[in-house]
Amino acid sequence: MARPKQVSEREAHGDAERVLHELRQVLRVTGVDVTVRTWAGFERFLVAMWGAMGPNAETRAFESAADEVRAQAVEVAERLGPLGVWDSVRLGESQRYHVRGALELYHYLDPKLLVFTSAVKLALQDSPVGAVQPWGSAERIERGAPARMMAMEWEAERPEDKRVRGLLEDILAAVGPPSLPGEFRTLALWPEYLEAAWAGLAPRMKSEAWGRACDALLATSRRLARALPYEVALSRQRVAALPEDVEAIQRVTEQLEWRLPVLVLGMATLVCDVGDLERRLPFPAEARLVTDAVAMGELR
Repeated sequence: MARPKQVSEREAHGDAERVLHELRQVLRVTGVDVTVRTWAGFERFLVAMWGAMGPNAETRAFESAADEVRAQAVEVAERLGPLGVWDSVRLGESQRYHVRGALELYHYLDPKLLVFTSAVKLALQDSPVGAVQPWGSAERIERGAPARMMAMEWEAERPEDKRVRGLLEDILAAVGPPSLPGEFRTLALWPEYLEAAWAGLAPRMKSEAWGRACDALLATSRRLARALPYEVALSRQRVAALPEDVEAIQRVTEQLEWRLPVLVLGMATLVCDVGDLERRLPFPAEARLVTDAVAMGELR
């Protein structure tokens, strides 16, 4: 089956461009990753989905839900023990600085994407998501990526270097569809590190302990998604009426949700291997102090 089309913020136009910009700002990151780019291939769905999910995504409750998922992944990674990659791989000072920044970025982003994707997936299955409470009643957090967060940069999906290309193909086969995760495309900018990191991660991903941990992360994400402060007004019927290819959207959303726990735990494992990176709250969010009148108009 052909891989679904991805649309970046640079390639998007009109409402899709606006949504990708808002989504990046609300999630407080420096780029839009594969999950969002894949949804952006279904433009009408992207706009409707963001209208339903946006109010939740900038709340303290959503941020705290992602923090809980991240903390759970860190507990597992600490229990499994360090990979020993960070101290063994040969990297220059500048390379280490940038690899650390990449790990921090995805360690922060992936738990948010998991909760977000769980909410969308449940809504598409016509499962109730979110509480029914007045819009604007939940605490919100500041928008925008933290100043010290690394820019999201990727290696080409099929790089010229055959060794790196083969490595990325192995990674995709292990983590599953719909396409190569951005986490590893970023780490591919430092091939020596990626090769060593994958050599350590791959055997762990095949273990029963890893599988149980990923199942538990998925269960936690779905529980937290159901408890978001605002009702998510999204359903299979609504998407079909846009009209959009409901089957394709549902399929890729399920694929994305299924593999995100693997990525969450993988990044937590690599962060713990570094040793001195912040593990649970890499980019704490400040409360957003705005009036209700301003809040009511921003995501409409």
